[in-house]
Amino acid sequence: MSRGGWVSTFITPPPSETLAAIPGLFLHEGLGYATWVTFQTTLLATTLALLVGVPAGALLARHRRFGQAYEPWLEAAFSAPIILLYPLFLIFFGRSLVTIVVMGFVVGVIPVIIKTREGIVNLRPVFHNLALSLHMSDVQSLIKIILPAALPSIFVGLRLALIYAMINIVAVEFLVGLGGLGYLVADMYDRYDIPSMYSAIVFVVVLSSAFFLVIERSEAWLRSA
Repeated sequence: MSRGGWVSTFITPPPSETLAAIPGLFLHEGLGYATWVTFQTTLLATTLALLVGVPAGALLARHRRFGQAYEPWLEAAFSAPIILLYPLFLIFFGRSLVTIVVMGFVVGVIPVIIKTREGIVNLRPVFHNLALSLHMSDVQSLIKIILPAALPSIFVGLRLALIYAMINIVAVEFLVGLGGLGYLVADMYDRYDIPSMYSAIVFVVVLSSAFFLVIERSEAWLRSA
């Protein structure tokens, strides 16, 4: 559309200019370092979401009345725009990396809890009967039988957590202005370097897709192992 004159090239540069600007981002704008910062933050937030979300989901599955009571609230929170909590976290934690990690954690932990509970609740009774026949304690059966059997559902939660955490982390980086890909996009916008800004956005989309594919392949590998 920009080539045909329908849209100003200042607003929407041609795809050729957008793609041509990517090498310059790596060479002169620190795209590699910004990617590493965002990757570390996303990995930390997602790891915390797993460490909290899996036990919480298992607990809600173990106590089904609580699980049924809290499930609608969790699903409502999952569909809510959590990014609106950014000012609240900014008041609590200040303009710091903690604010970014907490935002990623909050949006990531909810799908992990939901999918962990869903995976355990929907398990066939044979898994629970196996744990009883082996005289396992609740903790032993959870670690050795229940969670491994619920891994496919947990991985769905992990995929959602990773993508949602990364999206929100990039958004908060844009708002806070502390390193990462979001800050890089904001910097390009402030300098009116539109082709580079679009290039950075395209790179974020490609990186998110790559993360999704890695988790998907890891899940397939674990299922076949």
